[in-house]
Amino acid sequence: MRGRTVRSGGTGAARRAVGGVAAAALATVLLGGCSDGKPLGASSSATTAQRTSGAQAATPSSAAPATTTPSATPAPAKGTAQVTATLATGLASPWGVVQLADGTLLVGSRDTGRITRVDPAKKTSTVVGTVPGVAHTQGGEAGLLGLALSPGFGTDHLLYAYFSTESDNRIASMVFDPTRAPGDQLGAPDTILRGIPTGAIHNGGRIAFGPDGMLYAGTGETGQRGLAQDMSSLGGKILRMTPDGQVPKDNPVPGSLVYSPGHRNVQGLAWDPQGRLWASEFGQDTWDELNLIEPGKNYGWPVVEGIAHRAGYVDPVAQWHTDEASPSGIAYAAGSIWMAALKGQRLWRIPLDGTKAAAPPQAFFTDVYGRLRTVVAVDDHTILVSTSNTDGRGTPKPGDDRILQLKVS
Repeated sequence: MRGRTVRSGGTGAARRAVGGVAAAALATVLLGGCSDGKPLGASSSATTAQRTSGAQAATPSSAAPATTTPSATPAPAKGTAQVTATLATGLASPWGVVQLADGTLLVGSRDTGRITRVDPAKKTSTVVGTVPGVAHTQGGEAGLLGLALSPGFGTDHLLYAYFSTESDNRIASMVFDPTRAPGDQLGAPDTILRGIPTGAIHNGGRIAFGPDGMLYAGTGETGQRGLAQDMSSLGGKILRMTPDGQVPKDNPVPGSLVYSPGHRNVQGLAWDPQGRLWASEFGQDTWDELNLIEPGKNYGWPVVEGIAHRAGYVDPVAQWHTDEASPSGIAYAAGSIWMAALKGQRLWRIPLDGTKAAAPPQAFFTDVYGRLRTVVAVDDHTILVSTSNTDGRGTPKPGDDRILQLKVS
């Protein structure tokens, strides 16, 4: 399929090798003495036969995101959200955010390609490195976008990044080694997927590992509407791949990374405790969407936008006028999907009742913190939310951009 790449064998394997005292030091620094995962089921030393056949990686025991026991009762119609702390300020164009086991954060800067480690307890921010080859044009949406930790991070120390280059969007993994000097803590990127279309707008960019240990990526159609329905293109899709970028054997279309087509610009991915995948999507002039994603189903763009009741296309579970949302990141917590809104400058709560909304969406912090970009679930009643006011489309206030910690119910 167009856009896939074969990883170089020796160098990728060598980068993952952390021996003796160094391995022990890394484990201590990254995990505070705990072990949270097994090695990935596929590595860059996999045989050529495995790569070409799309052999599926073994699912690590740590692959599933932290969840609570599913409840049979729907979420209440009204919930609460309270800011309990400001974890970081003064961030430049933050986009991807991941939390390490010790509570520190890795935050990617879309415009500069830098990744910063934020320590909320010490109130420090340290640049760990810069992803080479990141391309951003002033006023555009390309750059260093989503970040994700490997399911086997406690063993392999791999950080994944989705980023734009001059020619494409791609996904790469990098060893994160905090024992090295600041600014030099990222290994060389090992590209697992290239050829995702890029453009000034609609680059998608969210990546996340699912409960199955597979890596999912939301892509955009870069303003070229036809790409969303073109099954030979990686644009305007949700993609599903092994940690090495190969096609899982159980993908809906044999030999294809496409998990679902018909998307305009997916920037939010999250799973509920039952393992259902939810995704947020930018509409054009009328409706933004929250979708429940089923493998192989078509989500309509550019044929339909919002709820259309049209055969062959899946309607969203919830929709908003574009000036109320322009959604980016989402997370599941307290029985609801929590969705960041950029143009809408608010945080949306969508209470769930199984596969549908239990009540109309509820808005918090409207016009208080400006544009909101990323939501990270820490536990079932704690989420992190980043602002996006230095992205060229917001109005920065003193202290922007920031990461807020919220208690939710």
